[in-house]
Amino acid sequence: VQLQASGGGLVQPGGSLRLSCAASGFTLDDYAIGWFRQAPGKEREGVSLISSSDGSTYYADSVKGRFTISRDNAKNTVYLQMNSLKPEDTAVYYCAARPWIIATMAEFYDYWGQGTQVTVSS
Repeated sequence: VQLQASGGGLVQPGGSLRLSCAASGFTLDDYAIGWFRQAPGKEREGVSLISSSDGSTYYADSVKGRFTISRDNAKNTVYLQMNSLKPEDTAVYYCAARPWIIATMAEFYDYWGQGTQVTVSS
């Protein structure tokens, strides 16, 4: 069972990135997926979550209106489209999976990807 996060990089403020979370060894259909981030010296925080059943979503207040989470079950992949990026979005971004229902707390997730660095700087 593996999750592979990718798509991070260096982008200027106001720019966009799309992160991908690809699953192998299991089918994402039955799992809720969360994107979390951790900046240096800060706790890991939930950024955006999507459930498996009805596709309901959650966004942290800090990213509402700028980030969009989506899933393509046929490709076994979840995406995080990040627009209007700000320097405070700089962090390592992780994707995680848990059965069915979203949860905002990281400790409720069973599987984790390795993280991808997002740096927003001019």
